Amino acid sequence: MASNLVASGPKPVIQHTKNDLQASCSAKLRSVPSQGAQKASCLKLKRSSFVASDAQLRSTLQRSCPKAVKAFTVSAAAAAESKAEEKGIEKEEMIEAAPSSLLREEADATGMRASFEKMIREAQDSICAAIEEIDGTKFHEDAWTRPGGGGGISRVMQNGNVFEKAGINVSVVYGTMPQEAYRAATGTAEKGEGKSTEQGKAGRIPFFAAGISSVMHPKNPKAPTVHFNYRYFETDSQMEGGPRGWWFGGGTDLTPSYLFTEDAQHFHGTLKDTCDKHDEAFYPRFKTWCDEYFYNQHRGERRGIGGVFFDDMNDRDPEELLAFATDMANSVVPAYCPLVVKHKDDEFTETEKEWQQIRRGRYVEFNLVYDRGTTFGLKTGGRIESILMSLPLTARWEYDQVPEEGSEEEKLLEACRNPPDDWFAL
Repeated sequence: MASNLVASGPKPVIQHTKNDLQASCSAKLRSVPSQGAQKASCLKLKRSSFVASDAQLRSTLQRSCPKAVKAFTVSAAAAAESKAEEKGIEKEEMIEAAPSSLLREEADATGMRASFEKMIREAQDSICAAIEEIDGTKFHEDAWTRPGGGGGISRVMQNGNVFEKAGINVSVVYGTMPQEAYRAATGTAEKGEGKSTEQGKAGRIPFFAAGISSVMHPKNPKAPTVHFNYRYFETDSQMEGGPRGWWFGGGTDLTPSYLFTEDAQHFHGTLKDTCDKHDEAFYPRFKTWCDEYFYNQHRGERRGIGGVFFDDMNDRDPEELLAFATDMANSVVPAYCPLVVKHKDDEFTETEKEWQQIRRGRYVEFNLVYDRGTTFGLKTGGRIESILMSLPLTARWEYDQVPEEGSEEEKLLEACRNPPDDWFAL
């Protein structure tokens, strides 16, 4: 049986609940008659050992020690505020419909932030339309904003006709991040750089980020999974020696369960043509970067058969890089959709479906262990449902699973372990 991966879970509990409750009841005990029933109830509650949800605690406290409710409420609110500040991103507020812009109007209505948001919103619309045409069903949309600016739009399709799960997110984020999150975002900053001169800030870095991210998992094991992500990032640190600057990043890569050489050549060829429009050095450089980045070190194999990947790009005019990122996002449909249409109705066996689930397990391993975007989102307190949108509905892990020698499964695995330098020479 395949292992079902559920992105959501029980609502978090307040771990400091017991101490807050005991402190509140102790204060109340000093103000009630020594023989009163209320004191006895409060004593009983004080001695209890449990961690409750906020709602459970309020209910119990109201019955046992009503005058302590206000003290607990203040304490819990302060703790929540402190936790939000520590994470660096404000809590999202769900809204009924996405606004025309997620930017802070007064500061960012023009310039690169506005241009990049416009690009990713248009890309989300056009790619969603192409996927809906193939699948015959519509994406579900969630939208949210944050009080200080920013927000996001998640579009997810689950159990469609062709796609088991497909998601396309756009987000605009204002916040602050710890040094470890900065290192997760870039993969280049040295540990210990950018020491803070502000007491209490602990080296937090103000940042702006905007991006589009997508993963699509078809049902048919002969049809490949695709991932793409394009983003723009700025930091504006007030720290002595702290990192400052801007950069673009992104890429598109393919993760098939079965290798069809002509499919790989079409996919890589489409990306190469787009790269060559801007710089003929881009494709070979970014193809190698992709092979190196999407690598499960503990397995000694790539997640898939690659594509292109680039990051921390600020070595030329930002308008040139925006044009490149725009063309790359627009290449997703012609690079990927013909492969899904080609294979969505292929016949397959139960064994082939199981192999697809095993390869999806490898996909999950990379995303949760190595992926910078996932790590960054978790470290900065991003929206968890959107961060984990990339995970498939189902995956599979078998003990010591080894493909049969000479099989199609071994052929795919060999390509993941030793990707060819030139797909077009095969």
